[in-house]
Amino acid sequence: MLPALTPQRIVCLSEETTEWLYMLGQEHRIVGISGNTVRPHRAMLEKPKVSSFLNVRVEKILELKPYCVFGYSDLQADIATQLIRSGVQVTIFNQRSIEEIFSALYQIATMVGQASQGEELIKKMRAGIDDAKQKASLLRRRPLVLFEEWDDPLISGIQWVSELLEIAGGVDFFAEMDNQPLGKDRINAYPAEVVRRKPDLIIGSWCGKNFKAKKLALRDGSQSIPAVQDCDLCEIELSDILQPGPAALTDGLRQLSQIIHAWGVRHAAYSN
Repeated sequence: MLPALTPQRIVCLSEETTEWLYMLGQEHRIVGISGNTVRPHRAMLEKPKVSSFLNVRVEKILELKPYCVFGYSDLQADIATQLIRSGVQVTIFNQRSIEEIFSALYQIATMVGQASQGEELIKKMRAGIDDAKQKASLLRRRPLVLFEEWDDPLISGIQWVSELLEIAGGVDFFAEMDNQPLGKDRINAYPAEVVRRKPDLIIGSWCGKNFKAKKLALRDGSQSIPAVQDCDLCEIELSDILQPGPAALTDGLRQLSQIIHAWGVRHAAYSN
């Protein structure tokens, strides 16, 4: 692809596109990022912050004269509309599964003329997934894992999180809800179900606040849950697991694998 035909000035309204462009060696194209960005750390120091996830400084973006803006999900639909009406080209990705994440990454790599490098990086991430599956295959018993995106009301993990849990060796507590793209459709209206089904592990990644194991343990009936009894309550940072890009498929999966492996060792769940 001719360089002149690829976007030279890009604003990223979500973290995963920023991280991916840095991984592709194309950070020079980025002229603005989301203020929520923490990966890579360099971006926080180098790039102007023009938005939060749900709010944008349209005037600031227009001053940057972007060739295009990359965003994520239906939650940024109103932002996209404002920018389009201001004459800006906007591409909104809406990936929810692992394969959709890979597809979005490949599309971005192609748009910036880095299709071959994008393919190589994707191959490495797929190899990491295969390694995690192999490690998980040694488990004689897989833990029932409750992943919480939010605590009150309880919101279960989105589809790619559920898929990563299964790859890492867990059984997703709310697998029947993982294909619901909107958080409001993954609200567990019956917390008593958690007590009844008794998860072996609880992993929290509460958006915008720290996971508090002590608070979780005080819920009604929680003392009868194996995860609480055995103190198998863990946290994964939001930026490592709930961004639909490289972080979830690398560091997020690695942490899930480590958590489940440690559980398997403690509970003698591995084959000899």
